[in-house]
Amino acid sequence: MRTRMVNLILLHHPRLPAIALAGAALAIAGILSEFDPYSASAVLPPCFFHALTDFYCPGCGTTRALHALLHGNLTLAMQMNPMAVIALALIPLMLWNNLHPDRAWIARVSDARIWLPLVIAFAVLRNLPWQPFVWLAPG
Repeated sequence: MRTRMVNLILLHHPRLPAIALAGAALAIAGILSEFDPYSASAVLPPCFFHALTDFYCPGCGTTRALHALLHGNLTLAMQMNPMAVIALALIPLMLWNNLHPDRAWIARVSDARIWLPLVIAFAVLRNLPWQPFVWLAPG
């Protein structure tokens, strides 16, 4: 019953997922503009994966990268998590693909079969202790 109700809502409001994503993005931007992830008393949690394993996950540094982007520092954002910054730039294309599925090149950019190996490779490479891979580690 609940699934049918959700499907009916989405049928009547096809842009609801995009609106929800935009609302979440605004909320995250508001939080990151108010709270500094670099301070010792930061209210934002650290990466649980890194705390447990001492390895960087593909998302490590994303909070600090988003904070840097909100404050206009693209260089620092790329130092924190280059993949997150690049993926963030591609999100509008992925949303466009959901609204206009006839664009084949956008569909290729948003295909998980492309992103999954890239994310896994990024996670492995950013934990290697040699140059140039240490540049992929946050900070």
